[in-house]
Order: sequence, then structure tokens, then C-alpha cells
Amino acid sequence: MQPGDIRECVDIVANHPVIGPRYGPTIEHLPEVWLRILQCEAKQAVVVQDGEGSDAPICLSGVSAFVQDDFLREMKTPPHFWVGPELTRRIMRGESPVLTGKQLREANSRGGLNLVCWDVCIRLEYEPHGEVHRLLMWGFIQAHRGYLWKELISTQSWSAVHLDFILKTGGLLWDPLAGGYTATLRTDPSEIIRKPHVLGITRELELKRQAGWNGSWVGALFDYHPPMLSLNRSEQHLLNCALPGATDEELAEMLGTSLPAVKKMWVSIYRRVEESLPELIPDLLPSDIPASGRGREKRRHLLAYLREHPEELRPSYAPLTKTARRQSCSFAPKT
Repeated sequence: MQPGDIRECVDIVANHPVIGPRYGPTIEHLPEVWLRILQCEAKQAVVVQDGEGSDAPICLSGVSAFVQDDFLREMKTPPHFWVGPELTRRIMRGESPVLTGKQLREANSRGGLNLVCWDVCIRLEYEPHGEVHRLLMWGFIQAHRGYLWKELISTQSWSAVHLDFILKTGGLLWDPLAGGYTATLRTDPSEIIRKPHVLGITRELELKRQAGWNGSWVGALFDYHPPMLSLNRSEQHLLNCALPGATDEELAEMLGTSLPAVKKMWVSIYRRVEESLPELIPDLLPSDIPASGRGREKRRHLLAYLREHPEELRPSYAPLTKTARRQSCSFAPKT
């Protein structure tokens, strides 16, 4: 989602016959709040367009936020509330529960993150298209892979069909009477969606399901491995831009820097790889191959690894390098 997309995305929410009324007059503040959210690290905001080009209509938009533990506890404590409007009001009051950049890196390195799906809204004419729903789930998984998740809260359902979809893909309904998540619905689905409700899953519950060979589709998000490369934010940004296949010239333009600066950053990245994961880029190329060819092959190996290990590109505190790990071990007390 770009700033220029916000008005159209808000219109999709406002015109939705179920989600729009949940906002009431709060909807007028949503453009300003989402513009603030775009400047925040602790979020994912995506759109899907029907076609190429800036004038192609947006068929769905989704915003999720990484929130504090206190907000999650409030969500699960009756009386429940509609999440999107409540987040909008709190941010407008200067009481945002969304994590700061420092809190995001801390939680993603130690303890884990809480995700709240703010709103995922499909333009009404695209609702009947199954491909849009499949693309929505695929995009959600891709956008949120590689984080250390503690608890995931789904968007609040707008129909019985959507509620059934969430339950079938791994979500559970929060039961305040039992104080836990359940797959058993005490009331009719149409009744559930009329009132604020909480759909989610915790890391502990998902790991138990996987241990019983009953893992869910959304459970892939809990498949986490600590990052190894100690990339800084500038290097992560460059690599995110490089993943679709951008050339160095295109990267320089995208990053607003010079071509020599881009090349220098690649050198720094390869040094980190050589120190932390030397086996990632094996020296298999004959010495008579030009340096440019070896560089392309290095990049190909690295980008292939990053597509499988998105945790390397997520905000976190850098892990210890191999040298630092050896030094810390040498000073560890003997037992």
C-alpha cells in the first residue's frame, strides 16, 4: 500500500455493507491514521490490483499491526470491541498500541510478537471470486513469514462464510467464559459475526496441533528460524528491493543513492555471508569466469536463500557473529 492508495482503500471499507457501519463516524479519521501507519515499521499494509498500471482498480486491501501485550489482553476481555475502529480512535488520541521500532526489534528477537489484522476488505464485486480469496491467504502468509510470532489475531468476520473460512484455515474462536480458544461454536455463526469477537491462534496451540499431525494452513507462520546474517536495515532494504530481480542501476534509483554505494553495500553483505554462512555461496566457479559472472552467481545463491529464509529481512537485534560467539563461549564459566 502506498499513500496514493489510501483513499481508494478507505472507500472500499466505507462502502462495505458490514465492515463500514462498524466504523460509524470514525471512518473519517481512517485516511489520516493509515497514512501514519505506513510510516511505521510494525505493520504490513498491502493491496491487490486487478491488472497492471496505476489506474487498475484495487480489488482488496489489508492492514495488520504488531501490537502490545496489553492491547491483546483488552481485546480478549469483555466487553469486546471492533478492532479497526478502536485502533483508529486510539491512534488519533495519541494512545497507539502499535509497537515502536525498538519494541518491534526487541519482541522479534526475544519473546515473540502479537499480530492483529486491522482490516482485510474485498471490494464487493470481487467477493464471489475464489481466486481473490486464495490470493488473499497466499499474500497474507508471504507478508508475515519470518517473524517470531507469539499470537495471531484474524480480522473480525463479516459473514458466516468468512467465519467458516477462518476456522478451516487454522483460526479459533476466543471463548471468554472458558478463557481460551475453541473450535466449538456455542451459537449460530450469523449471531457471532453481529457482535465484536476474537478469532486467533497462539504459538503454543499451533505447535500442539502440529505435534498431533493436525497442523493448520496458517501454521506455516510459526515455522521460525533465528536469522544468521546480522544484516543491518540498509542492507535488508536493498535485498528486499533486489528479490524481484532489480539490477544495480535500478537499485540505486529505488534507494536514492549512487551505483558505487550499491556495489559497496553488496561487498558488505557478502562479507557477512562469508563470516556467518560461508557454505551458502560455495566457490564452485572456475577462475577463468569473469568477476561479473561470479558476482551474478553469488547473488543468485543469496537471493534464493532469502526467499526461503525471510527472517533474515525482518527487523530484529543482530545475532552474535561467529567470532563473537566464540569469544562469548571462551569467557563462559565452566560447569
